[in-house]
Amino acid sequence: MRRKVTVIGAGNVGATAAMRLAEKELADVVLIDVLEGIPAGKALDLAEAAPIEGHDCRIEGCTNEYAKAEGSDIVIITAGIPRKPGMSRDDLLATNMGIMKTVVKEVAAVAPKSILIIVSNPLDAMCHVAYDVSGFPKQRVLGMAGVLDSARFRAFIGMELDVSVENIHAFVLGGHGDTMVPVSRYSTVGGIPITELLPPARIKALEDRTRSGGAEIVGLLKTGSAYYAPASAAVEMAEAILKDKKKILPCAAYLEGEYGIKNLFIGVPVKLGAKGMEQVIEIKLNEEEKKALQFSAESVRKLVEDMKRLAK
Repeated sequence: MRRKVTVIGAGNVGATAAMRLAEKELADVVLIDVLEGIPAGKALDLAEAAPIEGHDCRIEGCTNEYAKAEGSDIVIITAGIPRKPGMSRDDLLATNMGIMKTVVKEVAAVAPKSILIIVSNPLDAMCHVAYDVSGFPKQRVLGMAGVLDSARFRAFIGMELDVSVENIHAFVLGGHGDTMVPVSRYSTVGGIPITELLPPARIKALEDRTRSGGAEIVGLLKTGSAYYAPASAAVEMAEAILKDKKKILPCAAYLEGEYGIKNLFIGVPVKLGAKGMEQVIEIKLNEEEKKALQFSAESVRKLVEDMKRLAK
């Protein structure tokens, strides 16, 4: 039986995720968007690249035809709008909350056994919307944040030390934003902690650059935001699930007491397999790291409370 992944949102992140899914031959792909013609056009373009890239995945694009998502193993949700000039934070939160509610309601109706990977921002808050609206168990609602943030940290470590990124493992915990928590003690190069390879000042500089990694790209692009790495991060999660790899990746997951955090989506290491989030991995944090993670969690909790206020 052929595997199927639906990507909601045919913008740069969604279209790139569709391309990576197909070129890795992970699944057939359905690309859905509200804009007329855009998902169909991009899907056709990707299908025409298939003979060159050498894959036989089917790629279909459609406008608001959620019935096409029926039977999806995974649904990756990238739909939402970026903050525009003059738009308040509340306006952005309310708009994307409305979009997420609409999308998830449609998805849950046609693909009730799917696993949701949330990419839309503000990511941790949008996971709460998806979880509440879908009624899915917590194992089947995940946020793509830690994989992206950790990849950025790994890239910066590789640049600093002039070593292969394949040798580098790194963890970034917490919310997807300024309060994220790069955990350098658990970040290694060839098994060697970076705390043994770099002085504290350089480690702090890399941690700070990781926290502002998305903003750095926005500043360079001027009129857009990152999409290659976010798409790759979502697809790495999808691959771990589709192949039942039991891969440990940092993802936004719903915690019920782990790390001393309750009833909140926050970035932590989890085991990803065929059932989705199969285990939260609790690592020992020192007092400084615990405090930073709790501060990050409170920032996310405030966003969730703001959403509840706006929904009234």
